[in-house]
Amino acid sequence: MSQPIELVLFDFDGVVVDSEIISLRMLVAELAQQGVAVDIPYVARHFLGRSYPTVIAQIREEFGITLPEGFEADYRARLIAAFEAEGLKVMPHLREVLARLAVPYGLATSSSPARVASSLAMTGLTEAFEGRITTASEVTRGKPAPDLPLRAAEKAGVPPERCLLIEDSLAGIGAGLAAGMAVWQFTGGSHLADGDLPQDPETVPHRQFASFAELPHLAPDLFLTGT
Repeated sequence: MSQPIELVLFDFDGVVVDSEIISLRMLVAELAQQGVAVDIPYVARHFLGRSYPTVIAQIREEFGITLPEGFEADYRARLIAAFEAEGLKVMPHLREVLARLAVPYGLATSSSPARVASSLAMTGLTEAFEGRITTASEVTRGKPAPDLPLRAAEKAGVPPERCLLIEDSLAGIGAGLAAGMAVWQFTGGSHLADGDLPQDPETVPHRQFASFAELPHLAPDLFLTGT
């Protein structure tokens, strides 16, 4: 990292909470009911990290299908129910990282405010991220445009070049790079467990890591000592 880091931004789904594998399975099943046949690798490649309106626009363009009115609300409700049923989990060692960070941190996520709030409540993280959340609802263009991470940095009053963005998806990595941030890819989510990471030679993170237990060793300057 060429500049001192003054803000750590986390993507939410697939980084803070291990939700993406549940979301991917649900979306594949929901789309199948609408006659759209895709598999998990396809969804991971094209939809991971993107906002719902972006996903819907791609489905319309690629498959010529307009999803019925109410599809989004029904899908979101069933997804939250699936999170509850399967037991949505916080990524291992993430709580310890948040407790030890010596610099401010926040969320920059494509998820809706309602979904983030439900997921935080479910996992007991509401207090940890209260007042630190930026969602795609606050910007015109979603990932991979830089608007979302730039908005999060702006709210915190930190120049983008002094931000570290932790992402799992190509769209999120692209957004962070376009924003001029240091971008590290977290690869420890269940949706990436087979090691077959989506890759794009134009979208390469500055570093990858698979466990939050590694973070204090990779970036010791960001952490309090003696704890």
